[in-house]
Amino acid sequence: MELEKLLKLEQAANKGRQEMFRMGTALLFLVGIILFIAMRGGEINYSLMVAAMIGGYMALNIGANDVANNIGPAVGSRALTLTGAIFIAAVFEAAGAIIAGGDVVGIIKSGIINPDAIADVDVFIWLMTAALLAGALWLNIATAAGAPVSTTHSIVGGVLGAGVAAGGLGVANWGAVGQIAASWVISPVMGGMIAAAFLYLIKRTITYKPDMLQAARKMVPLLLAAMAWAFSTYLVLKGLTQIWKVGFGTAALIGTGFAVATYAITRSSMATVSARLENKKQGVNTLFTLPMIFSAALLSFAHGANDVANAIGPLAAINEAIEHGAVVARAAIPLWVLLVGAIGISLGLALYGPKLVKTVGSGITELDQMRGFCIAMAAAITVILASQLGLPVSSTHIAVGAVFGVGFLREYIKAHYGRMIETIEEHHEGHDREIVEAYLERFRAADFEEKGAMLARLKASKQAVEESHLTKKERKGLKSIYRQELVKRSALMRIVAAWLITVPVSALMAAVLFYTIRGMMLP
Repeated sequence: MELEKLLKLEQAANKGRQEMFRMGTALLFLVGIILFIAMRGGEINYSLMVAAMIGGYMALNIGANDVANNIGPAVGSRALTLTGAIFIAAVFEAAGAIIAGGDVVGIIKSGIINPDAIADVDVFIWLMTAALLAGALWLNIATAAGAPVSTTHSIVGGVLGAGVAAGGLGVANWGAVGQIAASWVISPVMGGMIAAAFLYLIKRTITYKPDMLQAARKMVPLLLAAMAWAFSTYLVLKGLTQIWKVGFGTAALIGTGFAVATYAITRSSMATVSARLENKKQGVNTLFTLPMIFSAALLSFAHGANDVANAIGPLAAINEAIEHGAVVARAAIPLWVLLVGAIGISLGLALYGPKLVKTVGSGITELDQMRGFCIAMAAAITVILASQLGLPVSSTHIAVGAVFGVGFLREYIKAHYGRMIETIEEHHEGHDREIVEAYLERFRAADFEEKGAMLARLKASKQAVEESHLTKKERKGLKSIYRQELVKRSALMRIVAAWLITVPVSALMAAVLFYTIRGMMLP
């Protein structure tokens, strides 16, 4: 008994030490930013020092919350360990931010307010500081609650709330606000539908076939070629846009080149690789492990290139306003500002990211490599489609929506299969149980088309049944076996609620913070 108490105390102490280490490391990062600003030379600007510290805090929270969408499926499908995924994501997030983060950034994310309406430089600095802090605080709260939310929506809400507080309702671009609201529905629905479509395609063409490996030799090279096209096109369009801006046609052509090369390589090697695998679903899953690792790396690179602006955009705007004494539409990004964002995102992921990685990877529905592949494909293809159609989307909502799409498709398929079994049982009532079991065995071994034909023949036979081997209670129990919830409803409600309140909550927080800062700064 005493030993059990000692073990519990030791476990509690270990958790406390881990939390202290994380908090201490994050504080050292923020203190380092302050010291850097103080030692740059010249007169110390305390507004810039505070803004830089808040920018670092925002970057930490982006890493803790948003990056989970890129690596969660790879971890949940066990293509990568948690440690390995965090290392890969941290490296590629930083690389994306530093290499492709750009030299300039739009200071007002998504054109949510009109900067010309905020002419006073001091008011503008207070506005951006409040927006940045509000966005960071909301991300911190969402991470603690285990809800992956859009960092773009968080900073948009912050800018909107602080902007309205500073310049009134007329300063906001309400059309842009409407587009943001539309993305709450568009992003997860598109992501979920595309992920579910890919999973259904894999099931129809591979896992529903008697010889899965033979089917995989034909289909997997095509699927990997499609993935190569999607990711290379996505990377050129979104990940490298700051250093190499091209149109969709050029990006798609580059993607086609990568797709052809990928197909040629994987088609020739697939026979050798599949020969060592079992003709089971797990054997086919193995073929998708390496693509999942590549997807985690590439999505992280593109995320670092694009979403670093959420952390450093307001900071770059404040730095520009302080140095030039004016509000500009686009602000230059000094290297030190870029490093604050890159290091902060990577550090936030390493310190606080595991909680959200587990939520996305296994806290919503069970994932394997094939399902993770479908989610990664949905993330890339949805962004490509949305950018061409001019639709506002959120990468976070797309990825999480794709996870839900995969889970709900699995629920539907399982329930549909259950109804097939019920039909077979009903048409065999009164028969010897061995006959029923033999028929069920043939049914389970049949491919998708043959299953349909077998059911059609049963329904057409209309055999009379006088005696039932299944009672009403047994039939009800059989239905419950196949009507399981494979998506956690509690996770669904928690995440959707967090999505809906992200913009209004961060806006309200930013408005309160703006009034607080203005009250402190005015004589």
